[in-house]
Amino acid sequence: MDGPQTTVFRGESSPLRSGQPTSFRRAPGPLTIREIYRRAAPGVVQITSTTLSQGEVDPLFGFPLPQQEEKAQGSGFVIDESGYVVTNYHVVAGATDIDVSFSNKESMKGRVIGTDQATDVALLKVDADARALTPVELGNSEDVQVGDSVVAIGNPFGLERSITAGIVSALQRTIESPAQSPIDRVIQTDAPINRGNSGGPLLNAAGQVIGVNTQIATDSSSSEAGNVGIGFAVPINTVRDVVDQLERRGRVEHAELGVGVQELNKETAELFRLPVTSGLLVTGVKDGTGADKAGLKAGETQVVVAGESWLLGGDILVKAGGAKLATDADLRRVEAAAKPGQRIKVELYRGDKKKTVTVVLSRRS
Repeated sequence: MDGPQTTVFRGESSPLRSGQPTSFRRAPGPLTIREIYRRAAPGVVQITSTTLSQGEVDPLFGFPLPQQEEKAQGSGFVIDESGYVVTNYHVVAGATDIDVSFSNKESMKGRVIGTDQATDVALLKVDADARALTPVELGNSEDVQVGDSVVAIGNPFGLERSITAGIVSALQRTIESPAQSPIDRVIQTDAPINRGNSGGPLLNAAGQVIGVNTQIATDSSSSEAGNVGIGFAVPINTVRDVVDQLERRGRVEHAELGVGVQELNKETAELFRLPVTSGLLVTGVKDGTGADKAGLKAGETQVVVAGESWLLGGDILVKAGGAKLATDADLRRVEAAAKPGQRIKVELYRGDKKKTVTVVLSRRS
C-alpha cells in the first residue's frame, strides 16, 4: 500500500441511527460492528519492522554512505495461544528487528518463522504467556459471497486498532505478489484500508477472519495515490495452507507444470483451423520441469492477427487434473491445489490428435 491513502466519503445520512450496514444490526446470527471489534481487536497487533538502507553512495564523491535505520508499520493478528502471528511478507521483508505491539500497550520482539513471497504471507512468533494472547477466530473463505458485510481492523497510518466497514465487492480477483507472480482467488472489498492496514484481518459478520488485507488499487490519474474503495485480501484458506507449511518447515513449496501459456480464442482457432476453440497454447517449456520430462512441446511459428502475436504449432492444453483449461488462471488454480511431486493427467491436442500425458509437478523455484 504505497503513498498516502486517505479517502473521505460523503453522502446522505442513513435513516438508521447507528449508521451501520443493515446486516451488522443486531439479529440472530450476525454481530454488530461493536461486538466484532470487542471480540477481535485484542487479537490484532501492530508490527513495527526495522530495516537498514542498502547500497546508497554519495552522489558527489561516490563513496558508500553509512547505513540508515528505516522503520515501517503494518498489522497482524494472533492465530493461536502458542504465540503465532500472521502478517504480510512485505511488512517484515528484510527486517533486522521486529516489534509486535498488543492492545494492552505491551510490546515484545517477534521472530520470523517463515515467509512466502508468492502469497505475501509471513508467520511470526512471540514469546508470550498464553493468557496474554487473544487468538482471532479463522473462518472459511470458500463461504464468502459478493455483497457480504465485512470489517477490516488494523493500524492505518499508525492509528492503532482502527476498524472500518464495507462489503465484499468481488471474488476471484488476481493481484501481483512481491515475487511478481500472481495471487489468485483474492477477495475485493470497499472497506477502507490504507498504509498500515497491511497484514491485518478482514472479518465477516460473525467476527471470523476471511482474508488478510494486502493491497489497494489507486487512481493513477490522480496526483495523490489514495484509497478509492478498492482493497484486496488474500483469502484465509490460502493463508491456512501457507501457515501450515511455514510452521512445519519454515518455507512453502509451490507446484508448477513448467509451461508458459497463451489463452486461445475462438477467432484465432477458426482462422488457423485448430482442433479446439478454447484452451491454452504452450508457448514455452522450462528445462528440467515435469512438463519438459513429459515431452510437452511449445509452439515455434509466430503469427500476428489484428496486431496480436500468437505462437502456434505447439501443444494445446485443454484439461489438467480433471479441470478444464480455458484461461491462465485455470492452470494456476490447478497448480495451487497440488503439491510438488504430485502426478496429474494433462489432456492436450498435438496437431489434430488428442493425447493424455501424466506429468509429475515440479517445485516452483
